[in-house]
Amino acid sequence: MSEPEPAAAARRLKLSGRANPPAQTARPAAAALPRSRRILGWTLAVAGLVAYNWWLLVPFKPGLMTSPNELFSNLEVDGQPYATAMQHADLLSGILLLAAFAVLGRRSVAAGWRDWAAMLVFAAGGALGGVYSEVCADGISAVCRQQEIHFQLPVSQYLHMAAGIVEFAGITIALFLARRRTRGREDLAARLYRRLWVGALICYPLLGLAYLVDRMGGVMEAVFFFGFTVMVAVQVAERTRHPAADLLPTPAPARSRN
Repeated sequence: MSEPEPAAAARRLKLSGRANPPAQTARPAAAALPRSRRILGWTLAVAGLVAYNWWLLVPFKPGLMTSPNELFSNLEVDGQPYATAMQHADLLSGILLLAAFAVLGRRSVAAGWRDWAAMLVFAAGGALGGVYSEVCADGISAVCRQQEIHFQLPVSQYLHMAAGIVEFAGITIALFLARRRTRGREDLAARLYRRLWVGALICYPLLGLAYLVDRMGGVMEAVFFFGFTVMVAVQVAERTRHPAADLLPTPAPARSRN
């Protein structure tokens, strides 16, 4: 007696290894933020970025920056016009950005706590840079550079430099982690992370060269400050979007037929 057709079809599927179709797995969900936290996060971030970008006002004050070789941090040397205001702007920016990411929280993006932590490091570095100012303009003063190299300057100079390294390292690590986390995605945030990463690969060697030859340091810093601003905005936008975007199913690994 022959097998019923449905049973025979099921038996053939089982023998071929296709009895159970590949399962669909979902990405881990992000924590849904209340609307009030999203608004507060954006408010703090925007205010922090406004303070962070005080350097945009420098070209509107003729004579404040005397050379494109001069670093923006040189404008914060004690005794310079508006030095105190610029230092306070850096400190305020760091505090506001720290608060913004704290409000958004580490679970605001699925699997995104590592780049969130790196963004906190970036904000803390910026705040510390406002606490410890340089004591001389190493970007345009050969005497200052020599004293700096031979550790003949007050500790504030070196703490400011260390804070700048922490700031740059924090946001660069955050970008690397965010790019890796969004690999395979084609949304706007993922595309911007990839473009920012390409820009970093091109511009970091140029920044190093500018510091080594003491040329165009201010121009290169402006490029990085712009990139950092975009990075902060993308991070905040990604962390305040609706978490349903992170629930899209992704195919599970194919089963072997052996």
